[in-house]
Amino acid sequence: MIQIYGTPRGSAGRCYMMLEEVGQPYEIMPLDMMEKKEHKSPEYLKLNPNGKVPCLIDGDFVIWESTAINFYLAEKYKPELLGRTPEEKGLIQQWSTWCMVELQPPLVDMIIQLMFVPEPKRDMALVERSKEKVPPMLAVLDQAMMGKTYLVNERLTVADFNVASVVNIAAAMKFDLSPYKNIERWFSGMKERPSFKKFIDLRKH
Repeated sequence: MIQIYGTPRGSAGRCYMMLEEVGQPYEIMPLDMMEKKEHKSPEYLKLNPNGKVPCLIDGDFVIWESTAINFYLAEKYKPELLGRTPEEKGLIQQWSTWCMVELQPPLVDMIIQLMFVPEPKRDMALVERSKEKVPPMLAVLDQAMMGKTYLVNERLTVADFNVASVVNIAAAMKFDLSPYKNIERWFSGMKERPSFKKFIDLRKH
């Protein structure tokens, strides 16, 4: 059975979504990162030398980095999510990369400052700068979604799950999505998928 390290509330969340979508059973591996710092233990560092999550084990195969995990799961268990042509595959990679290197970083900066840094030590200037970066990027995504059900050629792909996982962070951080009607329509559809609902349910525990 597939094993996964990392909480659904963190970057591993998109991997849980993909595991549910491809229909593979999996076991959540406990990892005490707060008190025991088990992610820095010699045993775990043999799996992921970065000492981070997520990390997935499938038989004898070990892989880390959330988007890489999602591409692996799709290719092995549901390859139709990877696109049919080089052009489609390129666009899937494009949007998956974009959401990781453009949209997610300012959101993570906000989360760190507002949820993990004690209030007297928060860098509110960083929070404001990060907050200003998000709407223009949402506008880019909204334009790309105009008249479309999915991101790439009207086909559900890995890109939809990777990007939806980051848009979900923006929604959790109280960004108003109502000005972005195309995102709202697409995101509402993604939230209705059983895999997304299971991901949300896992985040509650």
